Amino acid sequence: MKTSLLELTRSLIEQDTVSAHGTGKIADFVANELSDFGFKTRLHETTVEGVRQTNVIAWVGPAEPDGLIISGHLDTVPFQGQPGWNSDPLELVTADGRVVGRGVTDMKGFVAQCLVAARDIRPESLTSPLVFIYTCLEEVGCLGARGLAPVLPSLIPEIPIPKLAWIGEPTDYEVFHAHKGVVDFEIVVHGQGGHSSLPDKGVNAITVAGKVLERIDSVQKAHIRKSRREDERLFSDAPFATFNVGSIKGGTASNMIPEECRIRLSYRPLPGTDPLGPYLEITKGLEALDLHDAAGGSSIAEVSFGTPLVVAGLNSPTGTTLEKALRRNAKVGRSGLPFCTDGGAFETAGITSLICGPGELSQAHQPNESISRTSLENGPDFIRDVLRKLCGAVFRESRT
Repeated sequence: MKTSLLELTRSLIEQDTVSAHGTGKIADFVANELSDFGFKTRLHETTVEGVRQTNVIAWVGPAEPDGLIISGHLDTVPFQGQPGWNSDPLELVTADGRVVGRGVTDMKGFVAQCLVAARDIRPESLTSPLVFIYTCLEEVGCLGARGLAPVLPSLIPEIPIPKLAWIGEPTDYEVFHAHKGVVDFEIVVHGQGGHSSLPDKGVNAITVAGKVLERIDSVQKAHIRKSRREDERLFSDAPFATFNVGSIKGGTASNMIPEECRIRLSYRPLPGTDPLGPYLEITKGLEALDLHDAAGGSSIAEVSFGTPLVVAGLNSPTGTTLEKALRRNAKVGRSGLPFCTDGGAFETAGITSLICGPGELSQAHQPNESISRTSLENGPDFIRDVLRKLCGAVFRESRT
């Protein structure tokens, strides 16, 4: 008896795939499922801090041009210590017409839908290749896709790499072709510690960090002033790079001059712009900044910068055959997405991506993350329809 869509989703949810905990086990599970369905599979692996991180590549079909990549990520954001959960995050729960569990929307529900659609494909019917790619470390900078994209042709040399990719991130079945990128880095202010009663003998790193924050604020204001019409169309809420100071850490006690302050900063650059542009604006601006502590003496602080993590934005062309196929069952979004996907990494390999998937973005990363049961159950038929259109797929009779 075939495993139901709900049971497949349960099997995926039950596996702890928080980015730092690795995706090795779930990758083995997904690859074995697809292998049983007649797909060739390959694991692209690395070890990060002793943890197995694994991308899955699976393909079927003739060595013909065109075809389609369908992609999702296997890792999730953390749930340990996240307040508000009414059930075990690693236990699939159904209630009030919704399915609850960590990753059910972002994006294990879509992965389960793909597995159900894939198991009934008649491989001999395909007129062009179908490739599934499931990545690791997406939630921490799309690192899995970034490592995979340059070597993808060598991993599946039997077929031409399809030039179109469908990424099933949660969009409530709207089709999007653009999103911003993200750049993340640390700024460290190095002061000089001492007794708080003798401020002239030290340099207060937190006080100087306040000047650094003012500089970041001035760069943000400059970007707000120079928004472009194209960006206003795609990102009407914020047609400019947006900045976020995510954390500030410094100091030990109120009677001690803090000698270090660490600022974690991220910003979301617009597609089609130099993602490192704002980083350079900030770093060059700080070179000219007065790094004296007003209560201190003649000594000044020093500022250092961590290597920025850069995730590319996306602005894919419209009117592709994939968009036309998706539009048969989905609506086309009129704007860009505020979050990043693996699409930016795929673009470096000449692959055009569109973003469309089940579930609402408002549920992603939240306690009691959920998806409507209807949205989950409609997915396999949606995927089958796209595969008929783009790959010529014929399916055995199936029940999900």
